[in-house]
Amino acid sequence: MRLCVDFLEEGVQRLLEGSPSTAPSAPCVAPANDVTGADGAVLARPPRELAALLSRYCDEIELFNPAYGLTAAKSRQELIIKHILDSLAPLNIIRRLIAEDSIPPCIADVGSGAGLPGIPLALALPGVSFSLIERMGRRVGFLRNTAAVLPLPNVEILETEMEKAPPATAGVVCFRAFHPLTPKILKKLFRLLKPNACIAAYKGRREAIDAEMSPLLPVLAQQNAKWSIVPCPVPFLEDERNLVLIRRL
Repeated sequence: MRLCVDFLEEGVQRLLEGSPSTAPSAPCVAPANDVTGADGAVLARPPRELAALLSRYCDEIELFNPAYGLTAAKSRQELIIKHILDSLAPLNIIRRLIAEDSIPPCIADVGSGAGLPGIPLALALPGVSFSLIERMGRRVGFLRNTAAVLPLPNVEILETEMEKAPPATAGVVCFRAFHPLTPKILKKLFRLLKPNACIAAYKGRREAIDAEMSPLLPVLAQQNAKWSIVPCPVPFLEDERNLVLIRRL
């Protein structure tokens, strides 16, 4: 248990020590509920405290995984690196996005599944509200149980399909291991966004991103939206990870 927490703490510390200024530069205006620190970034939970909560979250995943098929991780280390730390890789980007651009501090995790990336991010950012959108009943049951056990007062769980979720409610819509981006999916994601909000899509290699985004250019033009790729290296993982940010102008 202690080794697990130590390993998680080291990974979290590496992420927090990374540059928080990869989001587009803008005058810093703190959200109304004052979730920002002196550096203008949204406050994050201390690494040791966060690591202990993440370890409990791993316990819940491993307990329910045989019955629910939540992840394909074969060990606790693989679960931590490829799922928990991967979910937290864009932590500093999201912190800056919310603080610098006055994006409402509410994040929707679409197709949340086991709560990835929503639960690790919600544990890291207790001052930000999260909506976990999941349509499969048994996974919703896992999410509700986990939110109660940890606990997660800043999380609500919506048992619904993305297109039936309340519109215009999110400052950031994020997803990981969800559908590939298509014109149809992109329009459904835009529907969830508040004004001055953005989509944050967890992706892998840049070559694959370019191929996926190319057919979306007409839709982006119609929506007056721009996209960018931000590198998101994951501690202890050599595989390439990037975050695709899509924003309406």
